[in-house]
Amino acid sequence: MSFFSSGVEYGIHGLMCMVDAKGNAQDMSVREIADLHGIPYDYLGKVFTRLAKARLIESLEGRGGGYRLARAPETITMLDVVLAIDDNKPLFECREVRQRMAIFGDTLPDWACDSPCSVRVVMENAQARMYDALSQHTILDLTRRMLKKAPESYVVEVQEWLGAKRGGRQTAR
Repeated sequence: MSFFSSGVEYGIHGLMCMVDAKGNAQDMSVREIADLHGIPYDYLGKVFTRLAKARLIESLEGRGGGYRLARAPETITMLDVVLAIDDNKPLFECREVRQRMAIFGDTLPDWACDSPCSVRVVMENAQARMYDALSQHTILDLTRRMLKKAPESYVVEVQEWLGAKRGGRQTAR
């Protein structure tokens, strides 16, 4: 079982699609992103609703519609996406097991709860480190890393695919 939902992965890849090879934002529709990646359209629509609510993207009105990044891609971190889609769900929920020991009966000794639970402290520290790591990587970083690995023809193929999908309309630059 994964800690993050598949929506986090879909959201990150969706936002990466909205950055071109030069690092500029490009407008995209949910349908385009879903079709390009083989992601269920309805589910991706819900993901994009959460991204919009978090003000990472904004909807476009008019013919074609779609979305655009609400912030520069170098300012949108993986943590921003995680928090937008999966909220701030804790890695661990302490149940204070230490206070329910059968040997204590109804009288809990002071030493058993005079400080925070050691297990909870370690788990909260782990989550803080994970969030710190996620905040170190932006959508632009990830896009550039992916494009660095891809053959030069990849960008052209994606733009041609988008052009065909849009019925010959000019793709966003």
